[in-house]
Amino acid sequence: MSSTDIPARKREHLEVVATSEVEAGGAGWSDVHLVHSALPRIDLADVDLETEFLGRRLKAPLVIASMTGGHPAARRINGVLAQAAQDHGLAMGLGSQRAALCDPALEPTYAVAREAAPTAFLIANLGAAQLVPQGEAPAATPDDLRRAVDMIRADALAIHLNFLEESVQTGGDRQAAGLREALAAAAAASPVPAIAKETGAGLSRQSAIELAELGFRALDVGGLGGTSFAVVEAIRAERRGDRRGAALGRAYRDWGIPTAVSVVGALAAGLPVIATGGVRSGLDAAKALALGAALVGVGRPLVRAALQGPEAVEAWIAQFLEELRVAVFLSGGRGPRDLAAVPRVILGDTRAWLADLGY
Repeated sequence: MSSTDIPARKREHLEVVATSEVEAGGAGWSDVHLVHSALPRIDLADVDLETEFLGRRLKAPLVIASMTGGHPAARRINGVLAQAAQDHGLAMGLGSQRAALCDPALEPTYAVAREAAPTAFLIANLGAAQLVPQGEAPAATPDDLRRAVDMIRADALAIHLNFLEESVQTGGDRQAAGLREALAAAAAASPVPAIAKETGAGLSRQSAIELAELGFRALDVGGLGGTSFAVVEAIRAERRGDRRGAALGRAYRDWGIPTAVSVVGALAAGLPVIATGGVRSGLDAAKALALGAALVGVGRPLVRAALQGPEAVEAWIAQFLEELRVAVFLSGGRGPRDLAAVPRVILGDTRAWLADLGY
């Protein structure tokens, strides 16, 4: 595995995500309505947000979603986010660790997460596209998987599926023949539970079932409605005079399965589901949990907060968790698990998606 431009690309990704309008169409949360309970069962202060994921207890069902790493500026950001994960008992994912596998000098930009969060649930990350040969670049090996896990002493390993982004990206990795066999081998070789993670285009029911059969232990639906990496790559392509990539990114801005729909579809796989994609409030999170998600993932808002500093991250998480706590309280529950039993009404485009797909 070798590439000299990965750190520069990672730095530019962060800059574009932080400063440009790169969000896609709706995740579907506005179509999901939880039925209010006028008779709460406990005091608001007694709502307990603790949950379990892959055998570990978390203080709240929130994952700080993978977004960055692989360039010097990422070290501070990952350190700030990891400290927040430690303080609040949350899970945290790192950005793709391919850069550090190519250049070990970049390992500290990822390893800082474990330094700042010695007991947090950390998720290592490699790309599915790198599991198969790409031109002259060989496929990642089982040793690469182990190195990624060891780098942050990870509790799980995410294999991210980003073929929409790769299709748009100037010089992207677009070879996918043999992907299923490579995914099965990676899931088997991983020394920790493997999570299949989409990155903005969602998972269909069929894809979720296939991923479960390939040996993955959890699914992150990464649905339409949050950061559009097609747009991120379109902006980068336009800067480089790449007309193909710029036009593709604009055309495919809203390509994918909305996150709410993806959550419902992915449940058929029988695995824990993480709802990432357009979760922007604790109320959004409550709706995702009511649809069956085990956790929710938040990326861009927390990265932007981290750029401002620890205080901004603390304020964002505190507000988010209070919104989630109130949603549980007003739904008559005691904790996040109770949301799955709350009566709900689904309207609009989300209802149409679910009906047409037979979910």
